Amino acid sequence: MKSIARALILSTALAAALPAMALEIKGAKFGDTAQVANQPLQLNGAGVRVKIIVDVYAAGLYLSKKEKNAAAAIAQPGAKSVQIVLLRELTGEDFADAMIKGFKKNASDAELAKYQGRLDELKNLMMTFGSVKKGTTINMNLIPGAGMRVLVDGAQKGRDIAGDDFYAAILKIWLGNDPVDSDLKHALLGN
Repeated sequence: MKSIARALILSTALAAALPAMALEIKGAKFGDTAQVANQPLQLNGAGVRVKIIVDVYAAGLYLSKKEKNAAAAIAQPGAKSVQIVLLRELTGEDFADAMIKGFKKNASDAELAKYQGRLDELKNLMMTFGSVKKGTTINMNLIPGAGMRVLVDGAQKGRDIAGDDFYAAILKIWLGNDPVDSDLKHALLGN
């Protein structure tokens, strides 16, 4: 009995000493946790964006607490992050056009009018990416009070795009009623 108790204590101690496990999808790695704006976040879910039969990118959603409901995940206060790892080469223009198309599918006319200037800013920022190689990581982080910060392989691109509300509207690309990929939506929500 003592040896079983010792083995349990030892295995618990070893597990606590190991770094957070990473989730790997199609070669793209997503850590269990992330830090954005000095706030700890946890991986809510991750999956692959498939267009017809082509794997385009793997994406992970990081939130302060796990959430399976899309509206609640979007509304969750505090820092958030969408991490995208390209599974094929794209241009910044391709990426921007797909983002804008996904945004428009999930926004009302009033929202489109409200966010058009920031959408243009996001498109212009993404156009500066040029050719984006397979394996590139793009993070779209919400910095509360500052807005959306875009990082490519850890380097900030452009300036923050203002508005926590704009970031919530961007999340609808993946979590809205007409998501870019319904299987990816379910995966990002941990389903």
